[in-house]
Amino acid sequence: MLDKYPGYAALAECEQEGKDFVIKYQDRGSDVLLMAPHAGSIEPKTSEVVLAIAGEEISYYLFEGIKPCGNWDLHITSTNFDEPQAVRLAQNCQSVVTIHGEGSESIVAFLGGRNVVLRDSIANSLNDAGFVTGRHDNPRLQGESKNNICNRSANGAGVQLELGRGLRRLLFGSDTLEGHSTSTVQLKKFAAAVRKGLRPPQAT
Repeated sequence: MLDKYPGYAALAECEQEGKDFVIKYQDRGSDVLLMAPHAGSIEPKTSEVVLAIAGEEISYYLFEGIKPCGNWDLHITSTNFDEPQAVRLAQNCQSVVTIHGEGSESIVAFLGGRNVVLRDSIANSLNDAGFVTGRHDNPRLQGESKNNICNRSANGAGVQLELGRGLRRLLFGSDTLEGHSTSTVQLKKFAAAVRKGLRPPQAT
């Protein structure tokens, strides 16, 4: 599905912050920034995953759709996502890890991005914790473009996680992603595994 808006400036001309969308972030000075650019009701449960991973230590950014309906209108593809605060936070950290919601029923975390070392570290950590990871078949969901917001950090490389709809159900114990649900032990395991993966082993 094509985006309604080509970038943030066009979106902000038609959509109202605080009514249609909200921006939430905490700059904690960490080397890594966790980001959900399609959060809230755009790609449900991605906010909650980011916050679970971030805990009290890691910087995060959320762009949340809060419209009663039609939140996909707020989707700006990652290569065009240029909300100013997001870009500033990304450029001031060493790596960006973005969390997205993928539409299939897969119980899989699809990993992409240009930071191969960090990507593989997160994948290995998730695998060790019992989760299934892979590379998405769709090139548009592989996070390889240098313009992708995950790759706009100080070192020009980051990681993109696309969480299948089935995986998000597993993490939240809910059949309705849009509805209220509580986190599960699986979410805690997932978040802990990603946090561990954010510290790749040093080369010897």
